[in-house]
This record gives sequence, C-alpha cells and structure tokens, in this order.
Amino acid sequence: MARIAVIGAGMGAMAAAARLAVAGHRVVVYERTETYGGAVRRFERDGFGFDTGPGLLTLPAVYRDLFVKTGKAPLEDRVELVQVDPSSRHVFADGGEVSLPNATRAGVVAALDEALGAGAGERWGDFLVRAREAWDRTRRPLLEEPLWPNWRVLADKEPYPAVPHKRLLRTRRAATPAEIGAWELRDERLAALLAGHALAHGLDPRTAPASAAVLPYMEHAFGTWYVRGGIRELARAVYERCLERRVEFVFGAEVTRIVEKDGRAAGVEPAGGPVVEADHVVADVHPARLRALTERPLDGEEDVRADPGAAAAARFTVLLALRGAPEPGAAHRTVVHPADPEREWDFLASPGGDVPPTPTVTVLRPDDPALRPDDGHESAVLSAVVPARADWDDERTVARYTDLLLAAAGRAIPGLRDRLLWHEVRAPGTAEEETGALAGAVPAPALAAGQGRFLHPANSTRLPGLYRVGGWAHPGGGLPHAGMSGALVAGLIVEGPEFRGSQ
Repeated sequence: MARIAVIGAGMGAMAAAARLAVAGHRVVVYERTETYGGAVRRFERDGFGFDTGPGLLTLPAVYRDLFVKTGKAPLEDRVELVQVDPSSRHVFADGGEVSLPNATRAGVVAALDEALGAGAGERWGDFLVRAREAWDRTRRPLLEEPLWPNWRVLADKEPYPAVPHKRLLRTRRAATPAEIGAWELRDERLAALLAGHALAHGLDPRTAPASAAVLPYMEHAFGTWYVRGGIRELARAVYERCLERRVEFVFGAEVTRIVEKDGRAAGVEPAGGPVVEADHVVADVHPARLRALTERPLDGEEDVRADPGAAAAARFTVLLALRGAPEPGAAHRTVVHPADPEREWDFLASPGGDVPPTPTVTVLRPDDPALRPDDGHESAVLSAVVPARADWDDERTVARYTDLLLAAAGRAIPGLRDRLLWHEVRAPGTAEEETGALAGAVPAPALAAGQGRFLHPANSTRLPGLYRVGGWAHPGGGLPHAGMSGALVAGLIVEGPEFRGSQ
C-alpha cells in the first residue's frame, strides 16, 4: 500500500483519488479552500441556487466508468441525469433562430434546413461527418492514453479532413474553425454555430486548429446532459464515493511545498503543519503554482512547450433571480450570437482593446425546483468568455459588461428586465479565489495540430513520483477531460510508466 498525497480537491483530483483508494492505496487530499469540486461550485441566496462553473455535462460515460470501477452503486443511483432537449437554441443577430435537437443528425439537419434554408442542414451534417473522422483519429491519443513521448506526431498533423477550397488560383484547406465556417459551411449563421463551440472553450476561432471540430461533434454524438439539482450534485457524488473508499480530506490546508528526497517527490508540506511523507504526489493545481511548489523545471525542452498557465480565457458570469415561472417550452440553453463576432475575438486576443458592443452570451435556464424558492420564480445563469488579463477590478468595466450580458439575455428570456429581482456578478477574480487559477483562467480541452500549442503537459513529470491531474494537465479542461485525467494518473501510479490507457 502506497501513501499518496493529492493537492487540490477538483474533479480530476477526486477521480484519481477514488481509483487509487480502490487499488489499495492510502490517499489523503489537501484542499486549500473549505470545500471540494474545484470550479464546480454552487451559489445560494434567498432560496435560489446557481451552478457557478459548468452547467451541462457531455460524455457522461466518463463518470459512469468512474463509478463502475470504484464501487457497486452506479452513477445513476447517486444522481439523476437528464438529457437536455433541445440541446441548444441559437438566436442570431438577424433575428433568426434555431433549436437543435439532442444527439440526432437527421433531426439537426431538418431543423437547420427549416430555420436557415434548404441546404444548410446538409452542409452542417457533412461537416459533422468530417468532424467524426477527426474524432476517430485523435480520441485515443488525446483522451484515453497518457501523452505520447513523441507528442509532435499529434502536434504537426491536422486530423480534420478539410475540403479543398480554390481561392485566387490556389487550392487551400481550412486550418481553423473560422476558415471552416467561411469555406465549407458558407453561411454566417452556421459559421456562428461552429465559432460558438470554440469560443465556449476559450478558443479564438481564427487561431484554433481545425481539429476543434471535435467539440461540436462530442455534443452531437454523445448528447448534452444536465444533473438534476445542478452539476454541483455530480461533484457531491464523486466526493461521497471518495469517502466510501476511505479517501481522507483535509480542508483549509494549503500546501506550500512539495518535498523532494533522493531525486523524487517524497511528500508535501501544508502551511503551518509538519511535512507529510508520501510515496507519490498528485497535483491538481495551476501550472504557475505547481512550479512554485517544486522550485524546479518539470519538463525538458523536448516536452510540450505550450504553457496552459498562460491561457487567455476566463468566464464572466451573471446569476439572475427572476420572478415568475419560465414560459412553456423554454430552452435549457440558449446561445445569443453577436452581429460582429470578430470584435469579440479581437477583445479576447487583445484585452487592452475596447469592450465589444455585444459578446456571445450563453443563457442557462435549468427549470429545476431545487434551484428556486418556489414555482413562481426562476434562476438563470448568463456567461460569456472574456480575456483573463483584462482589468476586471475596474468597476466601470464590470458594470458595462454586465449590461451587455443582460441586454443579450433579453433576446432569450422574455420580459427579463421586468422579471429581474436581483443579480449577482462573478468576474474572473472570483474564480481565481475559488480555484487558484491565475486571473480565473479556464483551460481548454487538448486539441491536435497547432504545433502543440493546444496540447497540455503530460500527467507524469520529470520529477519521479509527481503527477499532474485536472484541467491544467493532459487531456485538458472540461468535466469529461478532468475525469479522464484522473483515470490516466491512477493508471500510471498503479501500473507504472508502461501504462497505455484503458483498452
């Protein structure tokens, strides 16, 4: 039985802890805040409840597998999973809109043809077929296996089979989501659908690789799910599974140093406490903090050089307490698209610029009795991706951006201004306090191509006995990816460096 110290109680850390405990190891989790879940948190006030991190779940099979591998009770015995239908409603700048059904290609094609005109659905359907090919080519190395030592194979080759496009007597292939939208989808509204998926993960559609096509494909193929009571209930279920497996949690315990002995990680030193010896250390922390804890380089020049700690994107969130019940047929998720998306992308890329006139705003309306005081009220969450490096301490900037989100949300929620009881603003600094991520930055999922800039550091490090887990490590950010990283770290510790993922 090995002694394992885990730094942080995020979803990836807890997924690793439960699996390691089942394998017979003694696992102790040290969390600097007073609760678990990382970014998966809840805000409550006056009988209203809100998810302040992710609001929906894709690839629920990742957490189903976690519960199967760590106990008898399956995930569905602990939480109620509800498939969201429609998967999303989209409101465009020209006043048009479309609601996309969940996980049905034929239904999506028909909905797009009806809303956007004949041929639009077929173009999107053909794009999904190409996106599936990119998914099939990258699924195992990007999600199910430790990062390959020869990771440049993933970095240098674009897996998305772009359609040849003749332009100015030259034949070119789309290399970014923006080019896919312009050259293959050939409709500003379809392009907005694709760009919105990239943007939702903090990616600039003009610079992200074409392999980002796997992001809408994942939703299409595996569906979009909600956890009744809020996504925080998923964090609670994973935490309780850890307790059942005798994982120990120490809250309010900030680790200040990773102890090294004889050239390997040998324990952790919590603030104000003695050194705790360990055979392995698992860190679910921001890269900058991990460097401070080790005071040594953890990668060589031949390793992934992309620094996810420099991620530019964060989320600006507004929580709404509304009087009155939602209108019949209200969509769980509505995305309001701006008239000039490139202004928003410029703001994301250069935070010193002007706040865009309208951002892309996601409106979540769960219609969940657990999140409202009674059936005469509604809770809703607005969010937009913003540059983490902008001056979010400036009250005028925060107020202006709040007004922009409320104005956009008014196109999704009828009578919003009249129904509004109060709102709570959560700028990126709030996420920094809760998660420790610099400026509240949110990591994107790992993507192939792009010269490796969209890969994340490997779960193992140059310091034997030290492992990375969670969104800042392979395979990157997002609830499914966090669960996958936990499985990879547990496999590397239990089976050793020869571990190559689940078969």
